[in-house]
Amino acid sequence: MADQVKIMILSGVREQGKDMFAVQVNDEIFVLDAGLKYPDSSLFGIDLVIPDLDFFEQYGDQVVGIFLTHGHADSIGALPYILRKYDIPVFGSRLTIELAKITVKRENKRCKNSLFHIIDAETEIDFKHANISFFHTTHSIPDSLGIDVHTPAGELVYTGDFKFDPTAAPKYRTDLDRLAEIAQKGVLALLSDSSNAESTAPNVSEQDIGDYVTNVFRNAQGRVIVAAKASNLLRIQEVLNAAAKTNKRVLLTGRDVAKIVRTAMELGYLDVPKGLLMRVKDLKTTPENKTVILETGQMGEPLNSLQKMAQKRHSMISIHQGDLVFISTTPSHAVETMVAQTSDLVYRAGGTVIELGRQKHTTGHATGRDLQLLIDTLKPKFVIPVIGEYRLLEVHKTLAQKAGIKAENIFITKNGDCLNYDFKQQKLYLTDPVPGEDTMIDGSGIGDVGNIVLRDREILSDDGIFIAVVTIDRRKKKIVAQPQVTSRGFVYIKANHQLMHDSVELIKKTINNNFEHKKFDWTEIKQDVRNDLERFLYKKTNRRPVVLPVVMEVNQNRHRAMQRRNNKPDGDQRNSHHPVDLNSTGQKIVKKD
Repeated sequence: MADQVKIMILSGVREQGKDMFAVQVNDEIFVLDAGLKYPDSSLFGIDLVIPDLDFFEQYGDQVVGIFLTHGHADSIGALPYILRKYDIPVFGSRLTIELAKITVKRENKRCKNSLFHIIDAETEIDFKHANISFFHTTHSIPDSLGIDVHTPAGELVYTGDFKFDPTAAPKYRTDLDRLAEIAQKGVLALLSDSSNAESTAPNVSEQDIGDYVTNVFRNAQGRVIVAAKASNLLRIQEVLNAAAKTNKRVLLTGRDVAKIVRTAMELGYLDVPKGLLMRVKDLKTTPENKTVILETGQMGEPLNSLQKMAQKRHSMISIHQGDLVFISTTPSHAVETMVAQTSDLVYRAGGTVIELGRQKHTTGHATGRDLQLLIDTLKPKFVIPVIGEYRLLEVHKTLAQKAGIKAENIFITKNGDCLNYDFKQQKLYLTDPVPGEDTMIDGSGIGDVGNIVLRDREILSDDGIFIAVVTIDRRKKKIVAQPQVTSRGFVYIKANHQLMHDSVELIKKTINNNFEHKKFDWTEIKQDVRNDLERFLYKKTNRRPVVLPVVMEVNQNRHRAMQRRNNKPDGDQRNSHHPVDLNSTGQKIVKKD
């Protein structure tokens, strides 16, 4: 049988986060990363977004493993939902696997530990039709790896999130020698990080960032309150180093920091001098100019906590005069507004704010120059920009062309695209798509919220809801009770009595008209009420609330039974031969003959 090589774009293009790609070699599929993304404001009530799980429904028996590049949520966040149903082996570096276990056990305590396999940059895994190996990369978390899939057509290289920084500590440094080795084998295709492709300025080295953080701490007159992502261990290490150099003590707060920091410390990825950390009770005895409070969490959580501190609603800490708030990570576009709001609240509370991203150009992702250096090193035949919004993919394409890659050999893909390699013509071409839709996580529900539900939530947020309740007797074709109307988020009822009254009259008119001219149908009568109310309310208010008609029918059987009971003569009542009396406590006493 002829060899077959496919590259599947499952998720992670034309968006930020939710990275998941796959390489198929004959009947084996290798999944690269399984991440999530946090929803923007348009996804009302959604907690998380993960890749399309239908892929595993269709191809699960061919998936031989999930291979992880690093321990951030955009790489490991979808694992709990995949492993809940499918027993697929997971491969990653020591720290990545430990963080993956924490993530999975939070949602699925029964997950088997035997599914997790620790590898390193020296590991090679032989499968039936392919070989998987790894190489060190630089990112904001240690033990980050790139992945090389050796196929009959050549090497397929996936970088994950990466950048180049020659001054990085050894555990964070990209292995350029290993990249050169891979290049010598012949790289068929490069799937490379596009998140920072627009940047023309070089990243400031992490050594310079560490010195800057130390100076900030040294010049602070009062407490320093640091906001950071719990998974950004590089930045957390720099904060701990700066505190140690300036003789300050650190209080760790935040939901995720305890587990992550404890795990990193146990594995030797965080260096924490003895006596540096303190507990909440130590705040009273530690001078303010010797205090650092490290507030961590997921994407927006540190900012939420800072807002509570500024508004004196935090359970432990309140921001006051003299405090310095240091926002130590570069915010994404999705939270820039939140950063501005947080800064305003901090200043109102008497503190000051320093944003690292405004003072220094720092990120965990490759600049345009880095991307060209990688292309020049690996010399791939095909380039597939991944991990980034559409404009970033286009910028990456332009950079690749300038680096010598032909335009027809660069593929701007979308989620669900599948590229097949033609061995005869030595070309990649699009073939039948694979599942590539979003799966929404809302509470405990997985994928049960779709576009229709989101559209309803959007309408509810815009114009509210209008509820009409009416009880009818369909046999007699009449309305039994006065219709009741109410609303939420639409109008203030007490100030709109006339609108409510007119709505009731319209409901009665619509139902009576239905009785007179149409054959009774539950769906049709509710649709008539909904349509007439929607037109009427828009005409009166220029708003389109969600109209929810509730039409109930009087219980005919119960109604007839009550009539029969009421029409019975007194002597015909059940148990009438047993006189009934009530004692002094109100209890019923049946006197037997």
